[in-house]
Amino acid sequence: MIKVKTFGEPLQAFKTAKELSDLDARVNTFISENGISKVISVSDSTTMEEGNTIGLVRVLVYEE
Repeated sequence: MIKVKTFGEPLQAFKTAKELSDLDARVNTFISENGISKVISVSDSTTMEEGNTIGLVRVLVYEE
């Protein structure tokens, strides 16, 4: 069965590298803890407010 999991992360100015690392860790932990053996797709999209990037949404598509 193919499933989709969405992760979100707020972004703060000058802290993006750490926030991306934290998001990577959350996704990797989810994959590991749920025994996912086949990842179909991972994609990122930003969220914006008044022209400023304020967050990141990562979508993981995987097969159980």
